[in-house]
Amino acid sequence: MPRSGAITVSFKLLTAPRPEEVQSMTTEALRSAFVVTDFFREGLIAWTFTDLDRLAIAGVKPIAPVALENVRQTGSDYFLARRELGILNVGGPGVIRCDGKNFDVGNQDCLYVGMGTKSVTFETKSRDNPAKFYLVSCPAHQSYPTTLASKENSNAVALGSQQTANQRKIYQYIHQNGIKSAQLVMGFTELAEGNVWNSFPPHTHSRRTEIYFYFDLPENGIVSHFMGPPDNTRHLFVHNEQAVLSPSWSIHCGCGTSAYRFIWAMAGENQVFDDMDKVGPLELR
Repeated sequence: MPRSGAITVSFKLLTAPRPEEVQSMTTEALRSAFVVTDFFREGLIAWTFTDLDRLAIAGVKPIAPVALENVRQTGSDYFLARRELGILNVGGPGVIRCDGKNFDVGNQDCLYVGMGTKSVTFETKSRDNPAKFYLVSCPAHQSYPTTLASKENSNAVALGSQQTANQRKIYQYIHQNGIKSAQLVMGFTELAEGNVWNSFPPHTHSRRTEIYFYFDLPENGIVSHFMGPPDNTRHLFVHNEQAVLSPSWSIHCGCGTSAYRFIWAMAGENQVFDDMDKVGPLELR
């Protein structure tokens, strides 16, 4: 367990600007409002809570075991008293212990932890290749079983084409026809070699917030992430293992310097993956 007196949890709250405010924001202000960095600090779960459907994101690299501790932002006696949690491992093999039950979570495996789970502990199997758990949490109204899924038993959907540089595969883990949840939807997208565009043509969905977490970018690789209203867009350059918040009124797509992966997670009024308002390329400004 963590050494005595060690700080293992922290949190901050981000409040999203309005669409009209975004147009006059500096690059620094835009990044402060929408980009989250520094996820995998050894032994620390640093939560970022948002006012976007009350989604919260964090990361943990547990060289030594790290417990999921409560923070004041939950307003509850323990972290998952009124919340659910999605976890996707982007590092080496690890173990997550939930109320006495152990789950071996390998690279690109996803674990859903249901509301009411009181004890969650993160561990790594090898200090030389530590697990890196990306965490997404949102409020829940019903408890569903804690469930583990691998990339092989996820729902894989092929999209795009080589000709338009957006050939990709979407791996759906927590969704209507997969792992059951109260409102969380989660998975990741993998671009084929030689493809650089994600989620293009873009879309918005007024009933749900979405967050992208970019990972497995090559050294010195970047993604230009596009956001904002379709007719008045802005861009953000993001690096490996950084996340971008997407309010319901904002598009969310990106173009990288080479192929990469990103985790997408949503919460809101429904879990219908295709519930989106598509935007044609020529409508973008």
